[in-house]
Amino acid sequence: MSDNTLKAVLRQHAENEFSHELAALREADTHARPPNWVLSPWAVRTYLLGGKLDGGIEISPKYIGNARLMEIAISTLATDRALLLYGLPGTAKSWVSEHLAAAISGRSTLIVQGTAGTGEETMRYNWNYAQLIAKGPSHDALIASPIMHAMQHGLIARVEELTRIPADVQDTLITILSEKMLPIPELNTECQAQKGFNLIATANNRDKGVNELSSALKRRFNTVILPIPDTLDEEAAIVDRRVASLGRALELPAEKPALAEIRRIVTIFRELRSGVTADGKTKLKIPTGTLSTAEAISVVGSGMALAAHFGDGSLTARDMASGIIGAVIKDPVQDSVVWKEYLETVVKERSDWKDLYRACREAL
Repeated sequence: MSDNTLKAVLRQHAENEFSHELAALREADTHARPPNWVLSPWAVRTYLLGGKLDGGIEISPKYIGNARLMEIAISTLATDRALLLYGLPGTAKSWVSEHLAAAISGRSTLIVQGTAGTGEETMRYNWNYAQLIAKGPSHDALIASPIMHAMQHGLIARVEELTRIPADVQDTLITILSEKMLPIPELNTECQAQKGFNLIATANNRDKGVNELSSALKRRFNTVILPIPDTLDEEAAIVDRRVASLGRALELPAEKPALAEIRRIVTIFRELRSGVTADGKTKLKIPTGTLSTAEAISVVGSGMALAAHFGDGSLTARDMASGIIGAVIKDPVQDSVVWKEYLETVVKERSDWKDLYRACREAL
């Protein structure tokens, strides 16, 4: 893909967007690499958590949080165990999955998107029916799934929302993950995984009970639970960094929002998520939505678009109000009560939040 084509893409794959960082890490990487890995575990960690190379090149952090969790995830993928990233919506499971695959295999696009309609052929292989009818079963008629392709070439495959896939389809992974082999009975043969193959799955704990993983499948995974950011500063830093990237990608003619504005949104989300104000003095009702970090990023991005196209380019409380309300009120009855109570008992009482209180009142 040409540079001009890449620049026109709304969201580049990680291996394209951060190609300069990956190239610099490859050049500086002198550590041992597992078979078929593009980078060593040390370099993958540096790519994910950020750092400065000897030549002065800055590697931007892709994950802000517990470094040990990333080390466990990387080490898991260097073994014969698959990796399951588990957590609430918006805890960067897909983001981490993509960047792990990009750094380890140089390719993050071998994805199976889990849904209730995902069938076995999506996990295993399918057929070119024109060739199948004309010539019968053959290697030429076989269409490899992303997982089979990863097995053939020693790459990382990704399965998004594993627990949304029906249980009987999930279990097609058991042989793949335990035997590192995919039977092809129609051809009386099999596809054996090449060194470097592994699988990263993500699952949302809000979907618990939808399609529980069998105990046999659970044993094939090492589970890493990605938590909500520990502190306000940590979460605000994540939102700040992602919003800056979003603004560049969308070419929004707006000023980068002040960190103080981002902190206000993050504070609202954290307080409503936890059911108590930051000072611990006031208990709050909890809305039905998740109010994740990803939604905070979306609220700020939406506000930037409003400021850019219908304001003076500076993010104001008025630009953020509708996005905040839309994020909080998912259930028009229950969440409206939660939000109005929070607005009147918390937002109204904060002297430096008067502008936000007025904007939210106008938007209701």
